[in-house]
Amino acid sequence: MRHVLTLYSRKGCCLCEGLEQRLQSLDLMAVQPPLILEVVDIDAPEVDPGLKARYDLEVPVLALNNTPLPRVSPRLVGEGLFSWLQRVCASASGSV
Repeated sequence: MRHVLTLYSRKGCCLCEGLEQRLQSLDLMAVQPPLILEVVDIDAPEVDPGLKARYDLEVPVLALNNTPLPRVSPRLVGEGLFSWLQRVCASASGSV
């Protein structure tokens, strides 16, 4: 069973773009549970205004199946980011 890892971000945000690049460089299917990355630009016209209001000043925000995850350090890359994802996603999905 795959889970959706949503990155709420906005264009022009260096933290958002950096996190997206770092996530795309990982094998998210190897995380347990396997993840599919979905990127949501909160400034897009089709985004629910409530969602924009919620995350407007918080991006980048990661959520697992619509449940926000703890904020990830912008310093985490590669194996460190993979390990962090594994840990928080397992915890959030009740697998720990």
